[in-house]
Order: sequence, then C-alpha cells, then structure tokens
Amino acid sequence: MAKGPLENVRILDLTHVWAGPLATRILGDLGAQILKVEPPMGRGPQVYPTVPLGGFIGGVPGDEPWNVNAVFVKLMRNKKSLALNLKTETGRSAFLELVAVCDVVIENFSARAMVGLRLDYEHLKQVNPQIIHVAMPGYGLSGPYSERVAFGPTVEPMSGLTSVMGYSADEPRATAMAIPDPTSAVNAAAAVVTALRLREQTGEGQLVEMSLHESATSYAGPWLIDTQLGHEPERIGNRHPKLAPHGIYPCEGEDDWVAIGCRTDSEYRALCDIGDLPLDRGWTLEDRLANQNVLDEAIVKWTRTLPHESVVDSLCDANVPTGKVLDTAGMLVNPHSISRGFFVPLEKGTPMPGNPIKMDAISSEDWEPCPKLGEHNEQVLSEWLDYEPDQIQTLYDDGVIVNRPPR
Repeated sequence: MAKGPLENVRILDLTHVWAGPLATRILGDLGAQILKVEPPMGRGPQVYPTVPLGGFIGGVPGDEPWNVNAVFVKLMRNKKSLALNLKTETGRSAFLELVAVCDVVIENFSARAMVGLRLDYEHLKQVNPQIIHVAMPGYGLSGPYSERVAFGPTVEPMSGLTSVMGYSADEPRATAMAIPDPTSAVNAAAAVVTALRLREQTGEGQLVEMSLHESATSYAGPWLIDTQLGHEPERIGNRHPKLAPHGIYPCEGEDDWVAIGCRTDSEYRALCDIGDLPLDRGWTLEDRLANQNVLDEAIVKWTRTLPHESVVDSLCDANVPTGKVLDTAGMLVNPHSISRGFFVPLEKGTPMPGNPIKMDAISSEDWEPCPKLGEHNEQVLSEWLDYEPDQIQTLYDDGVIVNRPPR
C-alpha cells in the first residue's frame, strides 16, 4: 500500500457513493491501510444492462464490467478489497474480528443501517474499546430527519446554497455536482485524523458523528449572515455583490470563455486600457456596480474578438484576476496541472485526480490502482485474522465472501 504519515493506521471502509469513498481515498493517499469491506453486489451485476454513469475505464466493459465502473474505480485507489456479506451471521462475525485489529470504521449509510446490522458503535466498542467509528449519514444520527435516506442533490437545497444560485428570483439552480459530498469527505478525513490524535492522548476510541446536511450548511457564505440581519439574499448569477465587473465572458471560438473579476479601481483601469473599452476610467466601485450591464456589454465586445488564451495572458500580465473556463477535456491538458503532476495515470492510462496535499512524505509513485472485487479476500483473512485455507474456502462455498458478483 501507499507509504505516508498514516501508514500504520488500519481503516475499515464501509462507505458508498461519493462522500465516504472520497474521504477514505484521501486517507489512503496519506498512507492509511484502507480495507474496503464491500457487499457482493456493491459494484453491480456480472452483466451491465446499460452503460453506468461515467462509463467504463478504458471505454469498454470487458470480461469483468463490475471491476471497471469508472465512477467506482476513481475513488478506490490505495485500498484493499474484501467482498464480505455482512447480512450473514458468519460475515458479521468476521467483520467484528477485523474491528478488533483495526483503528477506524467509517461508513455513510443511513442512520438505521448499522443499528440494523448490530454493528453500531455500541457493538463495535465491545470488541475494541479503542475503535473510532465515523458515521456520516445524510442528516446525522438524531433529529426528525435522521431516518431519511439522503444524497447530495437532495441535501444541497436544504443547505441554503440553492437559494442564492441562479440568474433571477425565478430561476433557482443547483450546482449539479452534489457539493455536500466532497465537503463532507474533507470533513470526515479531518475528523479521522483528529480522533486518532485524541486517542493518542486518552487511549480511548469514540463515535464521530457528522452529516452531509450540516457539512454543506457550514460552507454557507455571507448570505447566511445577511439573512440573520434581515437582508434578503439575491440571485445575481456570475456577478458579485461587492465587485464589478465580475463575470464569465465569451471569447472567439465555439464555446470558449474567460472569468474576469476586478477587485480595485486600478484593476478596472488596467482592464479598460488592455481592452480599449469605451468606458469611463474614473468610475468608482459604486459607479461600476450601478452600471454592470454597460460594463458587461463593453467587455463582451472585446473578448469575442480574441482567443481566450490571449485575453487571459494580457490580463494576467497586468495583474487583473482572470482565468479560462475549462471543461473536463481542458482540465486534463491544462499545462499548469500537467507541470505539477496532479493527474495520475493509474487506471489503464486513464488520468485520475491526484491528492492536492503535497509534502515530502507523500508520493503517488507508490500508489496502487483500484483492486478487483474481493481481490484481497485471502490475504486479509489469513494475514490479519489467521484464517486457515479451509476456513476461507468454506466462506467462498457459503457465499459469505466472493470475488465476482453472485449474479
């Protein structure tokens, strides 16, 4: 597994979808030993009826489509796979044996799932008083919404973010990327490190509870304070309440755009000079905020005549904040990201996002790609739990562990 500052930490990963798997991917990049304990059908069936969201790694399903689901694979590097049926009593018992030799259990099931399996913190700490259980359901473990199943797109509007996204009072927008998931992932990774640090001081494990809803709400911007002060937040699209000009502007080409934002009078004047804009260079911020339509019209007439590289280069040379608006293809060939080695070609040459945390103790050189379903069944059960080969074979025969979906 990857080396790093967490290399002696063992984490049992029961997570699914995005928030939890991203949290454990971060921890795995930092060197933690992540054991993905996944249900036999967790990666889908043996034969996919349709192409999954995100497609297949390498572009084709191949002989084992369940092992090349791109969305799943992206989140599974630096992990071992144990395909274990926790709904069987034998599988549950094996899991508790793993709990006894591990440091952390992390899951993002609904609040009732671990209780139903009799694997909630009260049961876990009976076999390992030092275990850290990170539970991250949609709405937490208590409260009137705690029993609800939640996903990022359904939680996000409740965070208040949707109330300020859009271009008019009649046009609310969602981010279309489930912001609560990655924010929860970062919070969960920080929570694990914090709980481990605390355990060093106290010698005790604990239950760490968090929710997608509260993680997203904690990222609320100034509109939360505005509301508390009695000011109604406005949907202003790409504009800014205290900066002007501020927006996304079309350039030469079919779908090339740049983002421009002026923080100061001097940046505004530099923009006017570079674009030879027919605007009053003496406008104050108040003037600019009152004339944003005029500003935008003048900027668009200029940017439409040039490639976005030219616009960005000229404004950056003058220290005016600007940047290209990149689609996914553009991100992958962005020279800055390439020069920093951010994308890592672990999966059949398919670039995957790296880890934004950079330090001498972390390197993607020793990272491992996504394991196959149940790839480490024998290794983990024999090395971590001292199971004999005949015990492991019995688990296969009984369907408690698998290395391919049962159907």
